[in-house]
Amino acid sequence: MKPLWQANQGVPAGVGAAPGRPAYDATVGTPIILFGAFDRHNFGDLLLADVAAASFQDGDLTFAGLVSRDMRAYGGHQVHAIAQLAAESRHQGATLIHVGGEILTCSAWQAAVMLLPTDKVKDTVTYLSARPEERVAWVRMMLGTSALAPYTLSRHLFPGIGRVVYAGVGGVGLADSDSAMRAEVLANLKEADDVSVRDKHTLAQLVAAGIEARLIPDPAAKVADLFGERIRRRAQAGKVAETLPAFPQGYLAVQFSADFGDDRTLSEIADQLDEVGSEYGWGIVFFRAGAAPWHDDLATFERAASHMQTRSTRVFESLDLWDICALIGHCRAYCGSSLHGRIVAKAFARPCINLRHPSAVRTSKQVEYAATWEATNACAVVDIRDISRAIRRAVSLGVYDSNTGAR
Repeated sequence: MKPLWQANQGVPAGVGAAPGRPAYDATVGTPIILFGAFDRHNFGDLLLADVAAASFQDGDLTFAGLVSRDMRAYGGHQVHAIAQLAAESRHQGATLIHVGGEILTCSAWQAAVMLLPTDKVKDTVTYLSARPEERVAWVRMMLGTSALAPYTLSRHLFPGIGRVVYAGVGGVGLADSDSAMRAEVLANLKEADDVSVRDKHTLAQLVAAGIEARLIPDPAAKVADLFGERIRRRAQAGKVAETLPAFPQGYLAVQFSADFGDDRTLSEIADQLDEVGSEYGWGIVFFRAGAAPWHDDLATFERAASHMQTRSTRVFESLDLWDICALIGHCRAYCGSSLHGRIVAKAFARPCINLRHPSAVRTSKQVEYAATWEATNACAVVDIRDISRAIRRAVSLGVYDSNTGAR
């Protein structure tokens, strides 16, 4: 039996090898710009940057976002503003790779707000929501571009660029986007040299729009193959090493975004987690999969823990990318709203479920990804009142031994 850090099957369960070319397609010897939303703290985006970089270990790499930001304190990279790079002659002829994530539906307003310090969000949003003209000017000032979908690059912004690649991107809600933004996204995709997406729903929308695209798993599905040993070492010496002894029978890794934070929802989540902990003898470890605005919130987890009967809980505070990977990789199971939380749990053969927000009425990236890549996705995305039942189902499907973590 393989140790958990070697348990990845390369692509999600029930699926054969990804068809066609690799996710990251670049001309040998040219500079490579990896462009994505790793200019803010989101677990999945930070991880995708490293997965992409691993494909070009000897390449001339530059990490780019919408703003210049040093994310190395979180296990990320020094990120450069894409508009600034476009003005530099040394990047002429470079291959630009859009590095995964749900970037096709991220609006300029959303991007700008998520780049704010958390303590500035409420006042900024309140002020600008009532002043549309000022809002437009503020967004352009924040991002350095007038693009409506700024994480998709127009060749007009970067006329000297060589190849343009989209690698395993998502856009489940593209059909519901503002018509002007959707038109911009489709125009940018049509200009690209290679487009791959991570779910069938996004693929169908692009094909219907006349865009040649292909389907691949999210590149983060390779995390255990690429970084398993690094993550194992991190668990032995990092913040996870301080957590593991507190839960001798293991723990359920739990995460959900701050919009789950009303008292009624938290009370229901707490009841369900108490049931899981009682049945399996696990502790409950809450962690953040993103600290950028509109992501996760420590205070929400502390409130959830206060609703619980069991005292075998902990709020894991580290935001380091590799600590989060180690926490998920060594859990008994994962429960949360993050798609990349699910993808990493799957890579390490951990039972996992995603949570559906109580107000959700449409499909989601979590639903569509599971429907695309998982042979059995009956409990992939569940309502909060079904957490206990779904965890039980996920454990049984994985033939998972809750005492040893073995399959």
